[in-house]
Amino acid sequence: MSEAAPPGARNLVLVVLDSLRHDSWLEAAPANLATLGSVERRWSYATWTAPSHYNLLMGLLPHTSPPEVYASEYYKRDFIRYSERLGIEGIEFKRLLPSMFLPTFLHSLGYSTHAMVSMPVLNPHTPINRDFDSFELMPSHNDMAAMLPKLRFEDARPSFHLLNVGETHYPYALPDEDPSAWPRISGVHGVFKHLDDGGADAPTEPREFFDQARLAELRDRQVNAVTYLDGVFAELFDRLPAGTWVIVTSDHGELFGEDRYFGHGPIMHEKVLEVPFVEGVVP
Repeated sequence: MSEAAPPGARNLVLVVLDSLRHDSWLEAAPANLATLGSVERRWSYATWTAPSHYNLLMGLLPHTSPPEVYASEYYKRDFIRYSERLGIEGIEFKRLLPSMFLPTFLHSLGYSTHAMVSMPVLNPHTPINRDFDSFELMPSHNDMAAMLPKLRFEDARPSFHLLNVGETHYPYALPDEDPSAWPRISGVHGVFKHLDDGGADAPTEPREFFDQARLAELRDRQVNAVTYLDGVFAELFDRLPAGTWVIVTSDHGELFGEDRYFGHGPIMHEKVLEVPFVEGVVP
């Protein structure tokens, strides 16, 4: 059984804008998000959604890639910051042992833990759903606003909420956009449905690649998604209890034609690891 939360413990909300590039954030210049603090350029530990979220839920947020620093020392410093984030003294890396899983650790501190996710690779049947009091795959992959009425906070104990947001993921679609107008590329839509299609002689996907004009349009769509989401964040901030600590970042970046790559996943490229990061007390 978890203990009572220490006096003054903060609510913690982690919002992951799936696939969002750092420079897309800069171009959108979201004013409401800027009230949390200055956005940083950081680096994801992974290049696609599932492993990156597991890493985030270990408590390891996107890193700063500091030179001449041992990894173990960086991890220690990063975890010490949870004392400020949670409003609880004495948070250290060793306190997460043996689970090394943030929801488990927060449970032990008396927190309730909740997740709402947009990407099917994070569905409740996956191992990432561990020690959450509630975990929901949203009906739509691109509707952060639909998450907000479901947020619940208790007077008796603090809460942790993970929100995985899909508007910034391909096809970078807003909730009211007609799906027939979405850009499409063979091999991207319905990836689970078609993973087992064909054999060794089946054509390699994708069969086509976007031209430069189409790739520029796709990047503009991601920038536009950030501009739209900035308005949703204004509503989120209004709903959060005073003193809530908010972290907003991405799980990985995205390629829009650089060096002939599109998307993310099995790609080793700076732009698929480069992500935005901002955190602070809700304004």
